[in-house]
Amino acid sequence: MPNFSLGDDVFLRAAELFPTPFYLYDEGGIRRAVRRLRKAFSWNARYREYFAVKALPNPSILRIMIEEGCGLDCSSATELEMARRLGVGGDDLMFSANAMPPEEFSLAREMGANINLDDISDIDTLLSHGGIPETICLRYNPGGLFGDGNAIMGSPKDSKFGWTRPQLSEGLARMKALGVKRFGLHAFLASNMLGEVYYPLLAKLLYETGKQLTEECGLPLDFINLSGGIGIPYRPEDRAADIALIGSRVQEDYLESFGPSAGSAVGVKTELGRYMTGPYGWLVARAVHEKDTHKRYIGLDACAVNLLRPAMYGAYHHISVVGKREAPADTLYDVTGALCENNDKFAIDRLLPRIERGDLVLIHDAGAHGFAMGNQYNGRLRSAEVLYTERGEYRLIRRAETQQDYFATLVGEGLPEF
Repeated sequence: MPNFSLGDDVFLRAAELFPTPFYLYDEGGIRRAVRRLRKAFSWNARYREYFAVKALPNPSILRIMIEEGCGLDCSSATELEMARRLGVGGDDLMFSANAMPPEEFSLAREMGANINLDDISDIDTLLSHGGIPETICLRYNPGGLFGDGNAIMGSPKDSKFGWTRPQLSEGLARMKALGVKRFGLHAFLASNMLGEVYYPLLAKLLYETGKQLTEECGLPLDFINLSGGIGIPYRPEDRAADIALIGSRVQEDYLESFGPSAGSAVGVKTELGRYMTGPYGWLVARAVHEKDTHKRYIGLDACAVNLLRPAMYGAYHHISVVGKREAPADTLYDVTGALCENNDKFAIDRLLPRIERGDLVLIHDAGAHGFAMGNQYNGRLRSAEVLYTERGEYRLIRRAETQQDYFATLVGEGLPEF
């Protein structure tokens, strides 16, 4: 179920220190998630989590990941530069290309990052922008539908990402001639999986495909990269994925594919984001408006520029009211923001306790792809980010935007002073 690990007093104190809306992240929860993950895959001596920077691109959060032994997974020049300023490079860095500007390959190669190529045409681009490394990773898209025979998990045929199976053979043969000595295989075929089936099934696909490619081209499979896809329990009825069981089942398939004497010859990597930080972030807002027309609406001082997922995907985020956890949820609301868009709603027809203006409202499980997807539509500005430390302190890790920030990039003759 949604994360209620912090008491209401934590949020009340934070709202005394910082004006709403703001994001609050739980450092202790994030660190414990990393440690559970690493323990689950400790059977592979070469295991490494590369935290997906896109999920929560704040240097203070990234520093926590680094301290806990994670690398960073980057997908843009800005994310690479953030990693560089944190002292991260070389094997601690994964760069996943996707219709990438060529100069970003050059930067990634300059930093010594692991390169994950998304398309066979990227060979030529990489060759002329940094060169082909001895170890290369390829992103595989098997096409069709991906599932276990009982349920469909994803639809790779509709995904813009990855190489076809024939392209893998063709591309590796060419790159072997260009100096590649070993390869990795990466795939991301489903999102927000709560069960224990997805990762083992994906691992088996990559193990077997890697073995086939080794037989074809003579290059050893160096690692598989399971990417992300493990979900979190957004809804009250959801059960959290059992990461220990997932790790054990990935190990079982590893031994079946490579044999008990394989050791850790083939490394295992992940690029989780949502699992790592999602449950440990809350968007904290105040009720500022109530409207009773054809429906009953409660308006917050936050809106879709602060958390886009409900408006963009219809995504569910649990909502609670500080001080009213035990109160009956007997009032039906649409919970909205102030944008000039009818989809600016955090919840539709949601039963909640009776909300008064000034009440503190928590939007749960917003610690991944929350602030990161923020924007400035309607001139609404992105909020602050606050870290609740393991010592019980509150640390501002990103200030709220101001109107001056909004105007700072404007250029042109005859403009007034902003």
